[in-house]
Amino acid sequence: MDFKTKIEAFADRIEKLKENVLTEEATKHSFVMPFLSALGYDVFDPTIVVPEYVADIGRKKGEKVDYAIFKDGKPLILIEVKKHLEKLDNHKTQLERYFGPTDSKFAILTNGIEYRFFSDLDTTNLMDKKPFMVIDLLNPKDREIKQLEKFTKEKLDIDKILSMASSQKYVSEIKRIFKKEVEEPSEELARFFTSKATDKRLTHNILEEFKGHIKIAFSDIINDMAADKINALKSKLSVEIENEEDEIQKEEVKDNGIITTEDELEAFFIVKSILAEETSTSNINAKDTKSYFGVLFQNNSWKWICRLHFNSKQKYIGLHLQDKEETKYPINSVEHIYQYKNELKETVKRFI
Repeated sequence: MDFKTKIEAFADRIEKLKENVLTEEATKHSFVMPFLSALGYDVFDPTIVVPEYVADIGRKKGEKVDYAIFKDGKPLILIEVKKHLEKLDNHKTQLERYFGPTDSKFAILTNGIEYRFFSDLDTTNLMDKKPFMVIDLLNPKDREIKQLEKFTKEKLDIDKILSMASSQKYVSEIKRIFKKEVEEPSEELARFFTSKATDKRLTHNILEEFKGHIKIAFSDIINDMAADKINALKSKLSVEIENEEDEIQKEEVKDNGIITTEDELEAFFIVKSILAEETSTSNINAKDTKSYFGVLFQNNSWKWICRLHFNSKQKYIGLHLQDKEETKYPINSVEHIYQYKNELKETVKRFI
């Protein structure tokens, strides 16, 4: 079993057990220890995985971190565990205290589902304020699984991990800055683009005007890139698409009078490509009816994601923003579905 398959199987285990895992100790035994085993560490070898590792802090003696993973006789990774129902934002300080006095290079804060990875990239022996990697095991992305694989016992290489961590730290910050600039362009960015695009004097009114142009330009670029991704996804998933079309055709035969249009199929593939960032495309299914074309999560009619009302001159997309309720929005073309990508993703996240 390859590492990706192993992590996906582990995610299924979490999904099945999480309703019954209610304490910190249960989180350790049901989630964290199996996770360390999946990374290749023998959790029953006290020379490798040390539970309740003592990390003395100045005058405070006997301070213990939940787990320490040892390499060459020294603690390499410290792990602090909270129960899976807890948010992790308020628990980083405790792990920071443990990190400094030890020889460890990495620290993990987890609730058994979300894992936040820290190092001392900014100041040696001082844990960074921000994690260089965050993984939600119920919704891991392929690139995150590849990064996580570097922490397996078999592939553990400190220099390679630190190199990845340093790069990932800046990549994450750039993504944060870019997202902020897309939503609300700064004056610095407006000055940069305005000076490149026009010879007009950079007055306040001109800069405000160009902020609007920049937002539109960014939106168009993102939509164009998403459209390119759809074309690539169609090619990559050609077999899957053919299977989906076969299923839709079966529905047409079963439900007399139902005709699935090209627009409905194209819209379905757009929705599917948007949601590929949140879940496996195999979880996104189609069901055509006489009234609308439905997009379902895991083929469950109760877990409908959206409904495409394309049988009249004015097209509508119906969103599942609240349980059992449909909110309809007019769209002029199937490409306008991109405007609702955040709502579609949030719906799927609820089901996940």
